[in-house]
Amino acid sequence: MTDIVFIQGLRVDAVIGVHAHERLAPQPLRLDLRMQFDNRPAAASDALADALDYEAVSRRLAEYVAGSCFALVEALAEGCAALILREFGARGVWLRLSKPQALAGAQAVGVEIERRGSAT
Repeated sequence: MTDIVFIQGLRVDAVIGVHAHERLAPQPLRLDLRMQFDNRPAAASDALADALDYEAVSRRLAEYVAGSCFALVEALAEGCAALILREFGARGVWLRLSKPQALAGAQAVGVEIERRGSAT
């Protein structure tokens, strides 16, 4: 099964970083996600209840990130991936977490991770 539901360029704000100046105020982060999900039931029923609700995923991630206090993007990315697998039933997730303002001279820095759910 290779169905993918994606969210591209989700902007969320978080207090994150290892340097003191990064901990003073929330900074923008960008999330790009590809979530493995069996879309056949939703396609057959045309019902949101059978789909991976990307609006609900976006709201929940924004809530989770805003309430987090991680120092490293690696730790926040792991938390976001685990949340998607646990709360939304995705079979797998690929996630890119970018910090656009982290490094002068660079468009963004960050991490990419890929995780599988326990059923995969």
